[in-house]
Amino acid sequence: MTLSVRRWLLLFLAAISVYVGAWALFAPASWWASFPGFGLHWLPVLGVYNEHLARDVGALYLALAALSAGAAARPRDDYLVRLTAAVWLVFSIPHLIYHVLHLDHYTGLDRAGNVVSLGFFVLAGVMLLFSVPRSQTPSAG
Repeated sequence: MTLSVRRWLLLFLAAISVYVGAWALFAPASWWASFPGFGLHWLPVLGVYNEHLARDVGALYLALAALSAGAAARPRDDYLVRLTAAVWLVFSIPHLIYHVLHLDHYTGLDRAGNVVSLGFFVLAGVMLLFSVPRSQTPSAG
């Protein structure tokens, strides 16, 4: 993975996290009723609205955005980027597993959208575990 790809992947994760996080934190009822947007409604079929849970999810995603943006600012820092990857994986793997086990709530496009979108976060986390080739890191001398 190149530094540029690493940076853009982290920035993309940060941007998605700001989208989800700000919406859930500052307009939790709207988020619950309308997530992920674009005319789709993935959350109401999972149970009753809970403002506390929605706002906590929003804060979690904003925390992930802050970490991802910080790592994007220092893409050569393998420790920081791998820590960011680990944090995303700790969150994303159980999140994906839960939704894969509860796809019966959805039909066609919504099923695929759940798996693809949540699978992306796992894939991104795995990709960020890889080091940048030595040719792209500054020499120690």
